[in-house]
Amino acid sequence: MPLTEPYDDHLPQEDLVALDGAAGNPDDNVVSETSGAFDPAPGDGAAAESGPTLPEPEPTLPEPVRQRIVALTAAVLPTLPADEVPVPLRRVAKFAPNRRARLGAPAIAAQLTADPLFRQRVTARVLTDAGDLGAAVVEGTAPAAADPVEVAALAYLARPRGWRELIDASGAAVRAEADSAVVAELVREAEQRATRAEHDRAVARVEAEKLRDELARVREELGQLREESRQVARTLRETQARERKATELLATERGRAARASADVDAELRRARARLAEAESAAGVARASAKEARSVDDARLWLLLETIGQAAVGLRRELALDPVDKLPADFVADAFAEQPGTAPASPAARARDTDDPARLDQLLALPRAHLVVDGYNVTKRGFGEMSLEQQRKRLITGLGGIAAQTGDEVTVVFDGAERMHGLPPAPRGVRVLFSRKGETADELIRRLVRAEPSGRPVVVVSSDREVADGVRRHGAYPLGADSLLRRLARS
Repeated sequence: MPLTEPYDDHLPQEDLVALDGAAGNPDDNVVSETSGAFDPAPGDGAAAESGPTLPEPEPTLPEPVRQRIVALTAAVLPTLPADEVPVPLRRVAKFAPNRRARLGAPAIAAQLTADPLFRQRVTARVLTDAGDLGAAVVEGTAPAAADPVEVAALAYLARPRGWRELIDASGAAVRAEADSAVVAELVREAEQRATRAEHDRAVARVEAEKLRDELARVREELGQLREESRQVARTLRETQARERKATELLATERGRAARASADVDAELRRARARLAEAESAAGVARASAKEARSVDDARLWLLLETIGQAAVGLRRELALDPVDKLPADFVADAFAEQPGTAPASPAARARDTDDPARLDQLLALPRAHLVVDGYNVTKRGFGEMSLEQQRKRLITGLGGIAAQTGDEVTVVFDGAERMHGLPPAPRGVRVLFSRKGETADELIRRLVRAEPSGRPVVVVSSDREVADGVRRHGAYPLGADSLLRRLARS
């Protein structure tokens, strides 16, 4: 592989001298090489005396060859010193490798054509990378197994003697490959068309068989339709005969209906007369009933008045003064941290129901007492809060219920130790804590036993043991969900 710049018959003489001097060649070698590049043709003395011949025009390159030349130049462009890179290509040299050949192709091609010195510099590096193939191209030969596009690209850059013939041969090979590809494509398309035609013929044969079968089926259906048409015609004639008979019967029935309508009208007039008589009798009966109801109302008022006066007399005879404490206050005084207990016998007041709607019905009873298992309700409804927040939220909600209904409300919490700093309870709400050694369930049962027989007591707790215990003493047990829904609605 020669280390000197490859031969170029288009390079100006002064550029060749500069290149040979840079490579260490003597001046007489420059003269010999340049003289060979511009030797006049035989018999052309005038041209020899007048000076060197003009360079031939650039050959027309096949597109694959042009792309390969640009790719080779773009690959070695960043390896050139900055002062050897032409100004138009300095920006292109900074592009990424995949963009350099694609975006800088026009500028690279123009510079290779216009700047032989740049082309020589590029060629030196390209031939070094090409190895044996580059050496063969510089010698003017092309290996038989070499890629014609690669040979043409190297020949264009190195420009040895006969480089145009190498480019022409490469172009012919490229065109031959393109023609072969076109012919192969045409053959493939012809084979595909033949295959499709054969397939279409087979499909046509199958479709013809299907059409024959369809024609036979249609003919058979046509015969059936003709038979059905004859049957329909026969049925139509029979239907027309039946229609004539029905018309005659209709006329007969219309006559009978007219006579029946006259009879009905007569009966209707008689019924209206009887209705008028019945309404008159009903008016007399209503007047009698109203008079009887007035007598019953007077008797009932007199009975209630007698009972009321008897109750007043009994209270006066027993000398009962108005009380300021309720039974629950006595249980609170004896068994809890706050005021009330009096024994009471159980009564048959219990109801086996957990219907949430029952809470409103029971609170509507006169002088009802609502007893709430505090922590059982709060931990079921808003257990994510602290105990203090649970108590505060429940007591506030119960205050609203007490204000709306006017009933007595008692809420019981488990508390072995006294709770300090509690906010004052709302009006109508009694807050109790069980004493040490006692649970809220036991305190709730004492509150129920303390109530007199006949007073409605409602206990809210989802504890089955509490519900069974208060039911035996005549209270109404309800689940915690009923109270939570009632509080959510308030």
